[in-house]
Amino acid sequence: MNKTFYSNGKLLLTGEYVVLDGATALAIPTTYGQSLEVAPSEKNGIHWKSLDEQGSVWFEGQFGINNFEIEKRDDDVSRTLSKILREARKLNHDFLTKVDGIQVTTKLDFPRNWGLGTSSTLINNIAQWANVNAFQLLKNSFGGSGYDIAAAQNNSPLLYELQNGVPKFEKVKINWSFKDQLFFVHLNQKQDSKEGIARYRSASVDKKSIQQISAISKKLLLCNSLSEFEQLMDLHEAIISEIIDLPTVKEQFFSDYSGTIKSLGAWGGDFILVMGNENDMDYFRRKGYGTIIPFKKMIK
Repeated sequence: MNKTFYSNGKLLLTGEYVVLDGATALAIPTTYGQSLEVAPSEKNGIHWKSLDEQGSVWFEGQFGINNFEIEKRDDDVSRTLSKILREARKLNHDFLTKVDGIQVTTKLDFPRNWGLGTSSTLINNIAQWANVNAFQLLKNSFGGSGYDIAAAQNNSPLLYELQNGVPKFEKVKINWSFKDQLFFVHLNQKQDSKEGIARYRSASVDKKSIQQISAISKKLLLCNSLSEFEQLMDLHEAIISEIIDLPTVKEQFFSDYSGTIKSLGAWGGDFILVMGNENDMDYFRRKGYGTIIPFKKMIK
């Protein structure tokens, strides 16, 4: 009998980096995500196929079912999958102990370089399949704050924080009247979040900065005007810039743009949040940034 699981992608509107140290972050699940289908197979072992948003195979591998050893294509993806499956069995000793052969097919509905959570949606799908805690599976495999798992599991924006390392979040509503003046622009490159986190870990972060970011996350939900929203986003950029000792994305690449620009996630890649109107987006198109998604189309 076939089983199918699905998880939402994610974006972090506020709290990048500092969410690791307990700051309250505003996270949104995206309309894009990833599915995982499990089907019986007459062949022994786990036969794995990963499809991109075009339906093309970007990974294909084979694993033993007893201890998830790699039987074909020993590369980074295979090693990562093998590790996740082993960790899932540690959390549920009955996981895949009563089958001989299965076919697993994953399917993304966003390009892999968008940074919307290729890994987190995979983790959450495997956790559903194995009937284990996805936050624990993430901790035992990739690590991270876990906000992306919360987004994977929920269909509304979230205020998310770690309290003594334990994920806590509440669903919130975004009632901004200026949503049609918010756009996500892709920077044509994927940022390594591990590298960004390592840089952040080498910095010193005071409690005041964490409190400021938490306050911004909450104040944003109460914004009645775009100008108020932009002020908070500019302040957020300035605080994070000082912490990680990097110029803001606007200073670095778009200094002549008239509106506000906010980095999302690890600085230097993936999506940015841009404030402006549809005509303003021509500025980014002229610079070669053709992937521009309206806010309303991106968020769940």
